[in-house]
Amino acid sequence: MGFFTDAYDLFCISLVTKLLGRIYYTDTSKPDPGSLPPNVAAAVNGVAFCGTLAGQLFFGWLGDKLGRKSVYGMTLMLMVICSIASGLSFGHTPTGVIATLCFFRFWLGFGIGGDYPLSATIMSEYANKKTRGAFIAAVFAMQGFGILAGGIVTLIISAAFRAAYPAPADFVWRIILMLGALPALLTYYWRMKMPETARYTALVAKNAKQAAADMSKVLQTEIVDEQEKLDDLVTRSTNSFGLFSREFARRHGMHLIGTASTWFLLDIAFYSQNLFQKDIFTAINWIPKARTMSALEEVFRISRAQTLIALCGTVPGYWFTVALIDVVGRFAIQLMGFFMMTVFMLGLAVPYHHWTTAGNHIGFVVMYGFTFFFANFGPNSTTFIVPAEIFPARLRSTCHGISAAAGKAGAIIGSFGFLYKGGIGVRNSLFVLAACNMLGFVLTFLVPESKGKSLEEVSGEAEDAEEEPSSAVRPADGAHMA
Repeated sequence: MGFFTDAYDLFCISLVTKLLGRIYYTDTSKPDPGSLPPNVAAAVNGVAFCGTLAGQLFFGWLGDKLGRKSVYGMTLMLMVICSIASGLSFGHTPTGVIATLCFFRFWLGFGIGGDYPLSATIMSEYANKKTRGAFIAAVFAMQGFGILAGGIVTLIISAAFRAAYPAPADFVWRIILMLGALPALLTYYWRMKMPETARYTALVAKNAKQAAADMSKVLQTEIVDEQEKLDDLVTRSTNSFGLFSREFARRHGMHLIGTASTWFLLDIAFYSQNLFQKDIFTAINWIPKARTMSALEEVFRISRAQTLIALCGTVPGYWFTVALIDVVGRFAIQLMGFFMMTVFMLGLAVPYHHWTTAGNHIGFVVMYGFTFFFANFGPNSTTFIVPAEIFPARLRSTCHGISAAAGKAGAIIGSFGFLYKGGIGVRNSLFVLAACNMLGFVLTFLVPESKGKSLEEVSGEAEDAEEEPSSAVRPADGAHMA
């Protein structure tokens, strides 16, 4: 549910921006309805991403310091409060409203950011090695339903208001934004009841007894704690290096570069695609020009188009990953996804003129839907899964946060960079995105396959230390802190 809310909150804004422009920036002396100035549109769309990036780094680090569970409740409350607050952005001037909205969207993003490393880490630490990929993918796949829900809610509300009273469009965007608080509130109770993951309790907090008790509760079978075995595992010198140590760089340096760079490149493509759907639909004449319809009708049409793409391309892609990830592995899915995305982007860009001529837009939309399908049955899912598996427990949530933040940096470039793409146009930006995907394909080779291995095998925590005399000596308490 956390991920469902994340996607709803992050993506519903692109449906609402058109409305905001009409309500707050319409110049009555001109025939065209108002739209947000490019810098305002960039701020409204992008500010949540900036918050998310900060939240991923901060809560990722905190999740390794305080434990997954305690931090998980915090992120959720932040999401609830800020969703409601962003719908209550009031001001005397348009600038005042937008500024307040941006403020709360930033902190909403901050909470959402914490959900990435924590959800992935918690799921990977609870799952068993045979089906772990599918479980983490299923958490992530809720993103698809969140995007869908955003579209459907917007459809329902804009249709209802269109039928009931044509005037107050101002309520529409507020209701849409505030509904994001609902799923998060519903999950709060269950999040609080969930015990801390046993891997954190055992490997980071070093309390085997508590870990055994918690797991007995979860699995409803008796589990015996083996404190000696655990002490041996956590006190090995190989299991005490910090994030900034030479040892980390030697063992996991390339892995972290691999997970971060592939996520970065993917998100440039994925988010610019997602946020600019509406411009593309208008460019290929799937949606008529703004001056020919009312505000609510426009919102209705945009959300209808987005919902269709989500239903046919986005959502199936996620579930293909869930079904196949533990069969063919992460590596194969990521390579294939990057490759196919490159192919389809070039397929849109090279004959671009053909797609924009009247009568061909159905073909364009189908191709466009396929790029979404292969993003999700591909790197969008795997870049989320792998960082939760390949790093040691005490750095797992931090490293996932770093990788995710690199991804959000890509998303920011995707959304801000392409807002000023007036300079290069849709066709050239498709070429740029194809190049990003190609590079992602190459960098995928830095990331190891984790299919079917236990987390301790993949992260190297269970390896026997190379014969080092120090391995029996427990490091001083400060030694393993970076």
